[in-house]
Amino acid sequence: MEGSVSHAGEQAILAIDLGTSAVKVAAVTLRGRILGGDVEPLELALLPDGGAEQQPEAWWRAIVLATRRLLASGAVRAEDVIGVNCSSQWSGTVAVDASGTPVCPALIWMDSRGAPDVKRAVGGFLSVEGYDVRRLMTWIRLSGGVPSLSGKDPVGHILYLRRERPDVYRRTYKFLEPKDWLNLKLSGRCAASYDSITLHWVTDNRALGRIAYDDRLLKMAGLEREKLPDLVPASTVLGPLQAQAASELGLREDVQVVTGAPDILAAAVGSGAVGDFEPHLCVGTSSWLCCHVPYKKTDLFHQMASVPSALPGRYLLANEQESAGICLTFLKDNILYGRDAGAGTDGDAPDLYRVMEAQAGNVPAGSDQLIFLPWLNGERSPVDDKSLRGGFFNQSLKTTRAHMVRAVMEGVAYNSRWLFTYVEQFVGRRLDSLRIIGGGARSALWCQIHADVLGRAVQQVDEPVLANARGAAFQAAVALGRLTVEEIPSLVPVARTFHPDSKNAALYDELFREFVNIYKHNKAIFARLNRARSA
Repeated sequence: MEGSVSHAGEQAILAIDLGTSAVKVAAVTLRGRILGGDVEPLELALLPDGGAEQQPEAWWRAIVLATRRLLASGAVRAEDVIGVNCSSQWSGTVAVDASGTPVCPALIWMDSRGAPDVKRAVGGFLSVEGYDVRRLMTWIRLSGGVPSLSGKDPVGHILYLRRERPDVYRRTYKFLEPKDWLNLKLSGRCAASYDSITLHWVTDNRALGRIAYDDRLLKMAGLEREKLPDLVPASTVLGPLQAQAASELGLREDVQVVTGAPDILAAAVGSGAVGDFEPHLCVGTSSWLCCHVPYKKTDLFHQMASVPSALPGRYLLANEQESAGICLTFLKDNILYGRDAGAGTDGDAPDLYRVMEAQAGNVPAGSDQLIFLPWLNGERSPVDDKSLRGGFFNQSLKTTRAHMVRAVMEGVAYNSRWLFTYVEQFVGRRLDSLRIIGGGARSALWCQIHADVLGRAVQQVDEPVLANARGAAFQAAVALGRLTVEEIPSLVPVARTFHPDSKNAALYDELFREFVNIYKHNKAIFARLNRARSA
């Protein structure tokens, strides 16, 4: 992200977007205009037993570095920043002591080591989909969802630490979501917002104005209330920056810290699709297809539920597909252009994605019937199955590098269509168009593939990779009383609309059916192969 010369006196929000692969920071005006931004990469440790960890202090160092560079660029003056707000990866766990210092690496949303613990906690003699019927009904009635059997929710993380790292568990004062730990660093206040705590599945979400921990849910999940943070509503102003944070970032101490939101919820705001039944699709590292809805509802069988939104008093239909853009990155780094590939190509060159897109554009729709399965890290929605794996199906001697690139793009789109089928069932209506955001949305070819595969108009949001940052800024402006929710749609321009190409409809219908058939006929094989090694 490149900075531009700021206008003196134009107030801005410092929007922090903590992803899995990088931290992005942006200076955004109260009307959503991006003044400038910066990016700092992050390291991810993938462990052989299904672990996925990051160092929380590395998050903070990255935020400080990126913020300092942003201020030095002249894109925004430090004195014009009036608020800080975070969007972040969701479903992670940071265990901290009483001083707020992490006592072990953060277990992030990809970590499945708690799967056995969750299964023991939720199972019973009379079960449905692995859940004791009575517990299941209580969870759905109160919280709207249930802990994922994959173990990738914070419930699984906490139970895993209690079983395998009892020393860490004893030393832990609070278990925090990544966003809430960042807010602790920023403001000194230890709290979780109604939206970020949702995936612990221990809150009563029936009344959005008075969400609270529920003793029954805590007991069923096996979590201790005293090790969880106090709750505050979405879009709460936590207070000013504490002195140390202000000094490290180079900002004034009177800059206000707002609660922020998990990435899925912040993106919903930043996409501009804030009205009920207005969907957006994110193609980032992972993927989701969400919309605000006016009711609390759960689809247990496809891992979807309406949860408290980043906007006060609103529900958002939430779901997630584990692997999207990361599939293309994996193809680039580990198969096509790795440093050890002998081709003399730097696998980190930023224009390689443009090269790959150009190659894929020369391959006919359907990639000559090559189908890619994007389940590199298992799946959550519309099936909760951590044993699924990815791969190419129907490869031949005629398959080229270009075929593989396009097949990956199409495979991610088939997965989106699979989810979209159940999203439309959830909302009980046809959704004729949707907005697209995330790094994958920068590719015109990928946008067109999604339009063709989904059979719907796809609206490419302007600067789609900054949707989370824009959403964080909008939420902060709302919390500070400087913007209304009703104003947001007009402040998010659509760069281009992609309409389905009718010539490809029959082909993609056929290939999508086969995509689902591949899952149905091979899920048992995946389970056998990966029973002891699931991610």
